Amino acid sequence: MKCDYDYLKSRALWLRKETLKLHSLAPETRIASSLSPIEILTALYYGKILKVDSANINNENRDRFISSKGHGSIAMYPLLADLGFFDKTELQKVCQPNALLGGIPDCNIPGFETTNGSLGLGLGTGCGIALALKKKKNDGFVFVLSGDGELFEGSVWEAIMFAGHNKINNLILIIDNNKISMLDYCKNIIDLEPLEEKFKNFKWYVKRIDGHNIKEVYDTLIDLKTSDISMPKVLIADTVKGKGVPILETDSLCHIKSLTKEQVDNLLAELN
Repeated sequence: MKCDYDYLKSRALWLRKETLKLHSLAPETRIASSLSPIEILTALYYGKILKVDSANINNENRDRFISSKGHGSIAMYPLLADLGFFDKTELQKVCQPNALLGGIPDCNIPGFETTNGSLGLGLGTGCGIALALKKKKNDGFVFVLSGDGELFEGSVWEAIMFAGHNKINNLILIIDNNKISMLDYCKNIIDLEPLEEKFKNFKWYVKRIDGHNIKEVYDTLIDLKTSDISMPKVLIADTVKGKGVPILETDSLCHIKSLTKEQVDNLLAELN
């Protein structure tokens, strides 16, 4: 499949800026977690890897995307609005009382399949959906985006074992491996490495890439989706938490920090 990588790069930059603008409106949103998967989301949606249609969001033959890192999914708001899933005016109301868009997304928002405020649930849900699609002989895929800190949850490993045992090959897990959890670097809490070997031992097909290289992200996801390997597949995307914001990129507590309006304005000026 031919791809315009320059177009994807431009959309990723746009999405990074729009996510910062949302954070300026609602500083309670988790900005660092929402910046690390920008290229992943861009490749899936603007690269049209995901088979979805904003005009028919409940099409039974669609692909399903589950963002299991709910707190780190704010970047999906401008993306989904841009693609017509809901009106762009909703972006200006983010986190206001009775607004469609909250600090953590839920399935009332068109384009979101599930609510994942509690970590550790997305992959298990994805396993169930993917297995049901296979039983129905539906060729839809299920993509699950997880943070690396979420891998501390035991329920995730139950789902990993389940998927490997049942050879759920229409399931693709993407790990936003930004290496920082809520209160410290992951390696200081529970060291997840060697991560590739762990998945291989549970009968998964594994790829590892630079999660900010849009060409690598796009090409690898296309390969995983079109592969006829009879195993579940995982893409470990090495990313930087708070990507694009220098004061966050090297801060082990960036997950819980907010930016001031002045800081956001300065960043936007630099990005422009």
